Formats: sequence, C-alpha cells, structure tokens
Amino acid sequence: MNKKALSLLLVCILPISALLAGCAGNGDEEGKTIKVWAMGEEGKKLDELAKKFEEENPDINVDVQAIPWGQAHDKLLTAVASGGGPDVVQLGTTWVSEFASAGALLDLSEHMEDYPEFKPENYFDGAAQTMKYDGKVVGIPWYVETRVLYYRSDLLEEVGYSEPPATWEEMKDAATKLSERGDKYYGLDIDIKDQITPFIFAWQNGFEFKTDEKNLNLDSQAFTEAMEYYTSFFKEGLSTAQPGMDIVQAFKDGVKPMFISGPWMVNIIKDQAPDLDGKWSVAVMPKKDIVASAMGGSNFSIFESSENVEESLKFISFMNEVETQVEWYEISNTLPSRVKAWEDPVLQEDPMIATFGKQLETAKASPQIENWEVVAQELLAALERVTVGGADLEKELDAYREKVKEAMSE
Repeated sequence: MNKKALSLLLVCILPISALLAGCAGNGDEEGKTIKVWAMGEEGKKLDELAKKFEEENPDINVDVQAIPWGQAHDKLLTAVASGGGPDVVQLGTTWVSEFASAGALLDLSEHMEDYPEFKPENYFDGAAQTMKYDGKVVGIPWYVETRVLYYRSDLLEEVGYSEPPATWEEMKDAATKLSERGDKYYGLDIDIKDQITPFIFAWQNGFEFKTDEKNLNLDSQAFTEAMEYYTSFFKEGLSTAQPGMDIVQAFKDGVKPMFISGPWMVNIIKDQAPDLDGKWSVAVMPKKDIVASAMGGSNFSIFESSENVEESLKFISFMNEVETQVEWYEISNTLPSRVKAWEDPVLQEDPMIATFGKQLETAKASPQIENWEVVAQELLAALERVTVGGADLEKELDAYREKVKEAMSE
C-alpha cells in the first residue's frame, strides 16, 4: 500500500480508534505487560525466550502473539489505522519503509546511547542499512538471512570443477557443461518469482541504488549488463522458466544441480534427501565485480502508539544480546544479526552455516523506499515477459524504468 492510500485509511478509521479495546499499553496490577507481535514460526517459538526475559525482569510481562506471515501485513495495516497495535512488532526488512512512512514506528534515535546493543556497528553492514528511514532509527535487526549458491559437488566434479564456480564466467561455463548432460538437465535454477534475485546479480556487477534519483540509477550500464546475464541463462537453456518441479527432488535427481536460496534450505535438503550427504554443499555467490548477495531477515520496531516504551526497549535489547542471539539460533535456526554472535563455536563449527556468515559480510539490503514492492514486482514482470514470452529485453527495461519513475514521483 502506498503512502497516499495508507494515509486515507488512517483518516477514515482513526476517529473510531478511541472506541476500540485492547490498545497497546494496557498494564496490570502485577506489572506492566508489553504486547509483542511476531510472525510465522518465529512467533510460535518466541515464548521460550520471552519467559527468560520475564525471569530477569519480574516487573515486566510479555504477551507474545504469533501471527501467520500470510495475515501479518493486513493485520498490521489495521493496527496502524486503529491505533490498537502491539508495543513491539517484528517487521520483515522490506516492510519497514512502508510502516515508517505512515508514522507508525517510534523513532529510537534518542534511545541509542542508553542501549549499547542497538549500535549499528554491532550488525552486518547490510542489516544496519535497514535500521533507518528518512533519517530516523525505526528498527533494530533481530535476525538475518542471505542467499548463497547450493551445488552438487559430485556433479560439478564430473564436469571439471573441484571447487564451486567463483565468478560469473565460471558460473556460466559450469552451468553450460552441466546442462549438456542431456535434454532433461539444466545448469542453474533461477526462481523467476523471487523478486530479489535480479538485484543480487546487479549488485554483483557493481550496481548501487541511488535513492535521490527518480529512476534509482536503474539506467546504469551495470544494471543493464546484469539483466542481460540473468536472462541469458533462460535464453541458452541453462535454466528453465517452467514451474512445477520440486527443487529438492530436482537437486537430488541432478536435474537442477545448482540453485540460489537461503539458510532454510540446508535442513530441508538434509531431511528430505539424506542420500546426498557428502555430495552437496553451499558457497558464497559467484562475483563479477564483488561477491554480493541480498540481506533479508526481520527487525524489531516499537509502535508509535506504545505506552510502554522503556519496557519495550529493554525487551528488544535483551533479544539482541549476543548470548541471547546464539540461544535464539539454537531454538529457531534463524541467523544472528549481531556480528559478534558469529564467533560462537555453534556457528563456526558448521561449515555450511559459516558460509552464510561469510556471505553476510557483503550482503546488501534493498533500499528503504516506500515503493520498493512496486520497483521489485515490476522488474519481475518485465523479466518474465522476456524469459517466458520472448519479449525484447531492452524494450522491457525501458518501459520498466518509466514505471519506476512514476512510482517514485507519487
């Protein structure tokens, strides 16, 4: 939802907000209660650490509500409009700008000195980039994720690669040789529905967003070259745009021996394809100019309407202590945002997880702009018309850039 539409929703609903029960900030006689909204599986598991926080802070109660990701966005919009939201909310990093632009998130700038856990230098650079919107600190990185290259080491060995491809040139060569094994085989799986993948290629080629320009620097040569590289895998038959093939099964069968994904796939492959043990691994992304990938994850923010700001700050600070972050990794299998947490043996001794830590050092966050979803989804649509429909890439990119200019001018 863009800023105008969200503002209209606020105007329509705010007059009745005083009539709604359950607003953030309700306390009780035994101590103050902070309401925490957490999403997905993380929300279901957060109670374990919330109880530990309560033990250390007996005057604060934590009421965790687990919200399915599919319902989270609409529920947050309703909360913003009604003023009846939580004290602390988990936000995906690409949602921060939308809710910050609506004035829903508390500016934490004045609290940064009092809470050393919040210092930007504690976090990977890409994660630190997600903390601010319009000069205000509106979120603290909770956990992070990034994308790496999954590969069948045994099949790469067969085509002459004892190590995973480390450059664009090697990636294209390896994918070509792997696809030449037969008509049903491909070299690299690229998910055409994943909105961040095209930008990963662009970052690898040295592209940088310029948010002070209406076209965001999308007319740069680095961006154009990256889109040419991306679409070339489909044009040359090294990747397929056809849906319906389960990636784990395709990986196991060798049909798709390389693919790009996040840390959640490690355990999925171990669980669903145990016969592949010792025949696959992960590597940092191949580079053109730099070894770049995307920075994702979730931040903790405080709702502007919260009446329990100090208690909420204490909770977020506790969740972002190094020891707590390592414990949260062991509970949830999500990756710590604190750089120092990665010094713990539990993360360093697993070579696959350590690879994600290495990739996080150069992972980049999507720009904190209100219309990011438009920028990302319009590019996916344009590229799909090229990879699936055979449209001309140059014409599609020209039309895409005009749509971005329109969106950034609203």
